[in-house]
Amino acid sequence: MASMGRRALDGKVAIVTGSARGTGEATARIFAEEGARIVLADILDDRGAVVAKDLGDAALYLHLDVTSEADWQRAVEATTAHFGSLDVLVNNAAILHMAAIEDTALSDFERVVRVNQTGTFLGIKSVVEPMRRGGGGSIVNISSIDGLQGHNGLVAYGASKWAVRGITKVAAIELGKWGIRVNAVCPEAGGPEMIAPYVPEGVDIEAVAARGQRILAPQRHRSLREKIDDVARLIVFLASDASASCTGADFPIEGGNTAGKITRGAPGA
Repeated sequence: MASMGRRALDGKVAIVTGSARGTGEATARIFAEEGARIVLADILDDRGAVVAKDLGDAALYLHLDVTSEADWQRAVEATTAHFGSLDVLVNNAAILHMAAIEDTALSDFERVVRVNQTGTFLGIKSVVEPMRRGGGGSIVNISSIDGLQGHNGLVAYGASKWAVRGITKVAAIELGKWGIRVNAVCPEAGGPEMIAPYVPEGVDIEAVAARGQRILAPQRHRSLREKIDDVARLIVFLASDASASCTGADFPIEGGNTAGKITRGAPGA
């Protein structure tokens, strides 16, 4: 992506939500390596502040509840005041609830939708004006492999991640006239802390979070950290000018799992 020593995100200013840990933290760190100045936004203030301090002058931590329109307004204003512009938004913040449909309370369903779906909508809405003033920008929404296929026990999470893809396409259509690109990343691997409450004691949380690829054999031996970094690098590409022709698209990064299943004993297996 870079040439003649120029880094992929030199000169870019980005907000990354849910960046105190997991995929958001990995994204913020690689953004900094690629020359971006980053606002790390989260509700985990202590952890987010530590990451921002580690990244130095290129980073600023802000408390942001993605379900709050007022918080979004404050975050965008603080970003432009501190760094002078806003070029990239990564809507990464998300929560998980795992339960069968009949065991899912309405309050739990609405809580997941509020963070994952409404938070994405509010983020997009909040950055339109500064990106329009700046002549364009890139919005990267983090969906999931569960936004590409169904999975039992994930009615709330799956619904919200399918919705993120729909929001992405509508936003790309509406905002393209101002040079604002909007894309969705659909990863398999995610931060282990999200699923920790649902993993039985004694089970390797990282192994469950990695959900080993069935098709791409070499991926089965890579660490969860490596797979999350893959996701972060894809986000870098979509945030950069190298992806200038990409908008309104889904970018699966899930080892081919949604391609289908291997039939053991059949030719080609």
